[in-house]
Amino acid sequence: MNIRRLPENEKPREKLMREGKEKLSTTEIIAILIGSGTGGKSALELASEVISMDSSGIRFLAECRPEELIKIKGIGRAKACEILAAVELGRRIAAIPKIDNVRIEKSSDIADIFMERMRYYKKEHFISLLINVKGEIIEEAEVSIGDLCSSTTHPREVFIDAVRRSAGSVIFIHNHPSGDPTPSSADIETTRRLIESGDILGIPVLDHIVIGDGCYISMRAQGMI
Repeated sequence: MNIRRLPENEKPREKLMREGKEKLSTTEIIAILIGSGTGGKSALELASEVISMDSSGIRFLAECRPEELIKIKGIGRAKACEILAAVELGRRIAAIPKIDNVRIEKSSDIADIFMERMRYYKKEHFISLLINVKGEIIEEAEVSIGDLCSSTTHPREVFIDAVRRSAGSVIFIHNHPSGDPTPSSADIETTRRLIESGDILGIPVLDHIVIGDGCYISMRAQGMI
């Protein structure tokens, strides 16, 4: 399949200019990143090979290394770096939280903001959202990276930013790299301990949201805390 021989309305770049980026297939997007074919293969054919490298489709690109893409004949260092740089740019854009003056009314509000960023983390990230008296997020504080345990979630570290910003309350969020958001007994025990500390400080813990792969659990809604 030679892209040059395709009708003008089927060429990826021309399609983007004419119909917009939303109309492109995943294969066409990657083909544009690849640019031109080589080794007897078109950019579209190389893009198809990239997608079929893993059963998860393009998801594997989030953790892919250049060396893996270079295994495809026709994908050199330059093309591999361009593809992965585009993936990283997309990840960073998705990770920018739109939290300024966002009013939190239900647990799904939190999931909508943090799901796409946290669902792909390979380690557990524990975040504290500082909430003002109006129920608006005023700051996001990353407390720890790693397993949720007493050594990484000491009340001193968890509440220091909340005290500094005079937060009216806090909401905790952490992810499960396994994709299953079901809280462990340690998650629940740690959260209850932090709730007690917050009560002493006069900073109530409104909820603890656990993010999985496309799903989440609110400990408060489930009656766990």
